[in-house]
Amino acid sequence: MTKFFLIALVVTSLTACTTTEKTAVVGAASGAILGGLVSGDARGAAIGAIAGGATGALVGAVSDRPGECLYRDPYGRQYVGRC
Repeated sequence: MTKFFLIALVVTSLTACTTTEKTAVVGAASGAILGGLVSGDARGAAIGAIAGGATGALVGAVSDRPGECLYRDPYGRQYVGRC
């Protein structure tokens, strides 16, 4: 029963977030789960959460702008441009 209330609290707190914030949270959570499963320790989960959160934030930032896509230049820098 406690897990249900905790999940309900998290879900209702996300309703006020922007798309970028929501995708960052989902990315961080899934990255933490996958990182923990692959590595089997908390350090892997933390690295997965950081990578997933950053990726989720980038995807969310682009999804707020229809008609624009996320690109990467030859030097590895990311930028947004028209699709």
